[in-house]
Amino acid sequence: MSLRYLALGDSYTIGEGVPAEGRWPHQLAAALRREGIDLEDPQTIAATGWTTDELDAAIDASAPPGPFDFASLLVGVNNQYRGRGVDDYAAQFAALVGRAIAFAGDRPGRVLVLSIPDWGVTPFAAASGRDVAAIARELDAYNDAARRICAARAVAFVDICATSRERGAEPRMLADDGLHPSATLYAEWTRLALPVARRLLQPPRTTP
Repeated sequence: MSLRYLALGDSYTIGEGVPAEGRWPHQLAAALRREGIDLEDPQTIAATGWTTDELDAAIDASAPPGPFDFASLLVGVNNQYRGRGVDDYAAQFAALVGRAIAFAGDRPGRVLVLSIPDWGVTPFAAASGRDVAAIARELDAYNDAARRICAARAVAFVDICATSRERGAEPRMLADDGLHPSATLYAEWTRLALPVARRLLQPPRTTP
C-alpha cells in the first residue's frame, strides 16, 4: 500500500509560478519512489501569502482525513514579511508542528520541517526598498526558533536557508516574478531533504 503524504505551508510549498511536478514536495515524493519508497504525491494545504495562523485556519477548513504516513511543514515567511514578532511566530509554529505530528499518526519521526528561505537575496527584494540585512536577521531569528521547537519535539529540521542565500539570486533559480523559486531551486531543496526523508520513511532494521 502506498504511503500517504500531507504537505503544509505557503507559497514555497504550493510552488508559486511552477507546475505541480516542480514543487519541492512533489519532487521529494518522486525521488523517494525512485529509491523504492512508495510515497504518494502529497495532499497539499498551502497558498501564496499564508501566515502561520492562516495556514492553521485552512487546515481546520480542509479537515484532511488522517492519519498520514508522512507530513512536511514550511511556513513563516509571510509572518516576517508583515512585520510580526518572532515570539508570535514561534507560538503559532509550535502549534502547527503539533498538528503535523498528529496528522502523522502521533509520530514525530514522520514529520519533516524545512527552514524559511531568505527572500531578501532576490531581485524582488532589491527593487522593494526593504532592508535586506534586516530581512536576513529576522529570518535567522525565525529559523532559530523553529529549529529549537523541532528539536524539543524530536522532529527533523532541514536548513535550506543557506542554499537560498547562495543561489537564490541566480536567474535560473527564480520563477518569472523574480521572487519565488524555480523548479531548479526546489530541486536543490529536495536534494537536501531527501536523505532525511529517506531515513524517516525506511522501515527499522531488524537484527538476528
